[in-house]
Amino acid sequence: MPTIYRFGNAKITMYANDHNPPHFHIGTPDFAAIISLETLEIVSGELPRQTYEVGKAWAIEHITELWALWNELNG
Repeated sequence: MPTIYRFGNAKITMYANDHNPPHFHIGTPDFAAIISLETLEIVSGELPRQTYEVGKAWAIEHITELWALWNELNG
C-alpha cells in the first residue's frame, strides 16, 4: 500500500485491487479509517477529529490526483 501523504503521525494510503466504493485510508498508530472519494466522509473506522479534518482538507486540494490514482490501481 503506497503512502500518498504524511502529516503529523498520520498517513494517507491507497491499496491496489481494493474493493468498491472508491476510497482511501487515513491511519495513525492508534486509529484507522476508510474515506469515500465521492463524499470525503468516513465510511468505516474512526479518527480523531483534527486528523480527519487535516486529511480531508488535503484530499479536497488533491481530489483529481486521488481519483486518478484510484483508477490506476483499481481500474
